[in-house]
Amino acid sequence: MAAEEAAASAAATNFEVDLGHLLAYDPSHHLAAAAASSRAELRDECLRKATELAQAVADALFSLPATEGRDGPVVRLPPPANRLPREKHLPRPKPPTKWEQFAKSKGIIKHKKNKRAWDEQTNSWKRTYGYDRVNDDRDVPIIEAKLTDEPGVDPFAQRREEKKGRVDKQEKNRLGNLKNAAKVGALPSHIQLAATSVPITGTKADLPRKAKKEDLENVAGMASAATASGGKFDKKLPGEKPLKKAGKNRKFLPVVEGKGMGNLEKQQNDKILNSLLAKNFEEPLDVSKASLHDSVYVTFSICLAQHLTAALIPGNHDVQGEEGQQEEEGQTIIIIRIK
Repeated sequence: MAAEEAAASAAATNFEVDLGHLLAYDPSHHLAAAAASSRAELRDECLRKATELAQAVADALFSLPATEGRDGPVVRLPPPANRLPREKHLPRPKPPTKWEQFAKSKGIIKHKKNKRAWDEQTNSWKRTYGYDRVNDDRDVPIIEAKLTDEPGVDPFAQRREEKKGRVDKQEKNRLGNLKNAAKVGALPSHIQLAATSVPITGTKADLPRKAKKEDLENVAGMASAATASGGKFDKKLPGEKPLKKAGKNRKFLPVVEGKGMGNLEKQQNDKILNSLLAKNFEEPLDVSKASLHDSVYVTFSICLAQHLTAALIPGNHDVQGEEGQQEEEGQTIIIIRIK
C-alpha cells in the first residue's frame, strides 16, 4: 500500500495542472498497451488515471492560500494558463443603421434615457414608454383646441392616426436596416440563391438554410455561361465538369381519352395545317409566273392538306371545288382553295 502511494505521488509530480480551468493532464500517458486488452481492463485503467488526475487537482487547490468566508474557506483561483479554443466564431460587428451613420457624421452622442418619469396628472412615477406610461394620450380627458385646428376634426382620432403613421415609419426603417445589413457580404442580386437569402422579418420561418448542391451547380452554370460566347470558349478549371444542358419539358396527349380530348386533337391538326399552308395562300396564283418547283410544291401542299383534312378532321372544313387546269409546257397545275 505504501509502495502504491509513493508511486502515485511520484506520478503526480509529472502532471500539468491548470487551476484556472481546474484542469490536469498527463503529457506522457498513453493507452497503447491497455487498448489491446479487454474492455473491462481499459475501463479500469481510465478510471484509475482519472482518479489520479482529480487527486492532483485537489492537492493543488488545498495548497493555495484560503480565506474564511460565511460558507467556509474561499480560494481565489489563478488566471488560466492554457487558452482553450472557442466553440463559436467571433461575433461579427453589425453594420451601422442610417441613424447611427448620421449621428456619427454629426457628432451626436446617445444619452441613456430614464426608465421612469414624474407624471403631474397622477402625481406618481410612471414608465416613459410602454404600458401605463407617462403622458399617455388615452389618459388625457380634454385636449385644448388651437387656432390652427380645422373645424370638425376629431383631435383624438387625429392623434391615433399620427401615432399609427409613426409606428409604420419605424417599421419601414427597421426593415430597411435589415435589408442593408443583408447586402453586406452577400452575392449579387442576379445570382443570389433563394436558399441562402438573409431573412428580412427575423422570424424563424425565414431563417436561411444550407445551400443544396443543385443550387450551387445552377449558380455556377449561370456564372460560367454569362459571357459573350456563352461559356463555350472560356478556360476550364482543373477538374471542372462540362455544363449540363437544361432539358425541355415536352407535353404529350393523355393515353386515356377524357373530357376535352377532341379539342386538343383538333388544335394539333389545325396547327399542322397552318404550318403547311402559305401565309398568302388566299391571294390568286399567277400561273404564268410559277416555275416548275413552285407548281410541284403548291400541288403537293394542296393535295396533302386535302387528304389531311378529309382523314383527320372530317366535317370541320369545307373543301370547295374551285379547280382550274392549265397546261403550260407539258405541266398540269391544279388549284384548290380550302376554306
